[in-house]
Amino acid sequence: MPITAPGQVVLLGSGETLPSSGKIHEYIARLLPDNPHIVILETPAGFELNSDLVAGRIKNFLTRRLQNYQPAIEVLPARRRGTPFSPDNPGIVAPILKADEILLGPGSPTYGARQLQDSLALHMITARQRRGGILFLSSSAPISFGAYTLPVYEIYKAGLDLHWVPGLNFFGAYGLELTCVSHWNNNDGGEELDTSRCYIGQERFNQLLNLLPPGQTIVGIDEHTALILDFMEGHCRVQGNDSITILRSGKTQVFQSGDHFPLDILGEWHVPEGHSGIPDPVWEAAQQAEAERRSESQHERKPSPEILSLVRARDKARDARDWTSADALRDQIATLGWQIDDTPQGSQLTPIEDG
Repeated sequence: MPITAPGQVVLLGSGETLPSSGKIHEYIARLLPDNPHIVILETPAGFELNSDLVAGRIKNFLTRRLQNYQPAIEVLPARRRGTPFSPDNPGIVAPILKADEILLGPGSPTYGARQLQDSLALHMITARQRRGGILFLSSSAPISFGAYTLPVYEIYKAGLDLHWVPGLNFFGAYGLELTCVSHWNNNDGGEELDTSRCYIGQERFNQLLNLLPPGQTIVGIDEHTALILDFMEGHCRVQGNDSITILRSGKTQVFQSGDHFPLDILGEWHVPEGHSGIPDPVWEAAQQAEAERRSESQHERKPSPEILSLVRARDKARDARDWTSADALRDQIATLGWQIDDTPQGSQLTPIEDG
C-alpha cells in the first residue's frame, strides 16, 4: 500500500453556502481527483429536526457551484448516538473511508463534540484525513474539533457561567494544541451588543482566556474566511473575505486573505506516526477502502474535454431557447457515447453502455 501524506484541513468561519465562499470550495475541488466523492455529515446539527435540510442545502450549493468537477455528493445522517442514525453505525458512516472530501458544518459545537467523541465516525474521519482525504470544517465544526470547545449556546443563549468543555482535539495528533473560534468578527449585535468572538463578546472572551490551561493556541476565524492547513507543505493559507487571528504565548498575529505563513506559527508540529490513535480495524478498513476506490477510479469512464465542451455549448443554446441547436448537440453527445439529462442541478452525463 503506497504511503499517503495527510490531507489538508480547511477551517471556515461561516458562510459555507454563500457565494463568498464559492472560491474556497473551488480551490479545494481543484485539489481533488476527477469526479470526486464528497460526504457531508449531519452530526453538528443532528439535534435539529431538520438536520437533513441543513446538510441538504450544503449539498445543493456544492452540486451547483462545483458542477464542472462533477462531484458525487452524499449526505450521511449520523445524527445522534443511541439511535439508528448514530455516528457509530457502520452502515451510515462507512462512505467516509472512500471520500475525497469530508465536510461538517453548522450546528452546536458542544453537541457535535459530544456526539463524535471517540465515535466510529471520528475514527474514520481521522483515518481518511491521515491517508490524504481533505477535511472541510465550517461554522460550528472548527470549534468542536479543537482541544477545547466554546459552549456558545450555553453561554450566549442559556446564560450559564463562563466555561470551556473538552473538544475533539483533532490536531493533538499533530502536536498542536488548537482551540478554534469561528464567527470571530461577528457584528450581528450592531453598536448595542458586542457579538464578536462567536457571539460571546470580547469582554467575556478575555475572561474565558484566563480559564484555559497554558499552551493553548487560539485560532480566531473571521466570517466568510478560511484557514487552510497543509501538513504536506508545512504552511497555512488564508482565503476569503477577511482575516485570521492567532493568539499564542501572549502574542497576537493577524493574517489577511491571501497571506501564507508557516504551520510553526500555530506551534511545534509533526506528522503522526503510522496510525497512532486510530483503532487497528478502522485503519485496515481505510486501507482497503482506498485500494477499492483506486481500482474503481481506474475503471470509471470519464467524459473527455470535447464532451464537456459540447455540454457547455448545449447549456448556452438552452439558455438562449435555441432548442434546435440544443437537440442537435444532444444527439452529437449521444453518438460519442454519453446520455445527457437535464436536472434541477444542471446537465448531468451518463455513459451509454455498449450493447
